[in-house]
Amino acid sequence: MKFAKAVFTIAGIWGIVVLTPLYFLTDISGRRYEPPASYPHFFYGFIAVAMAWQIAFLIIGRDPVRFRPLMIPAILEKLGYVLTAAVLHGSSRISAQDASTAVPDLILVVLFVAAFVTTRGRHWTTEAGV
Repeated sequence: MKFAKAVFTIAGIWGIVVLTPLYFLTDISGRRYEPPASYPHFFYGFIAVAMAWQIAFLIIGRDPVRFRPLMIPAILEKLGYVLTAAVLHGSSRISAQDASTAVPDLILVVLFVAAFVTTRGRHWTTEAGV
């Protein structure tokens, strides 16, 4: 259970640290692509949804056994970006450099799956002494 706690807590903290600057750095992403000011509802909406998931990761990290079912959508959240980047790169719609931004999420997919497997068979009622 310590492994799952560490994985989800670190993932949540890391995600908050990485995502927060995006609220203030719209000009950086606008250098290679159309500036986010052209589609602020998608840009800031993405950040808001992603930030909500970081909070969910922190909640899972507090009690992985109890919140084990939430690990499944957490895995899918990370896997969604990995598969999207792979398909876009495979169809030559994004560069290898852009596709490589999915590597941290791929690592988290593996760690989230490992956390899910290591918490199998445990029940939050027995862990909590209920």
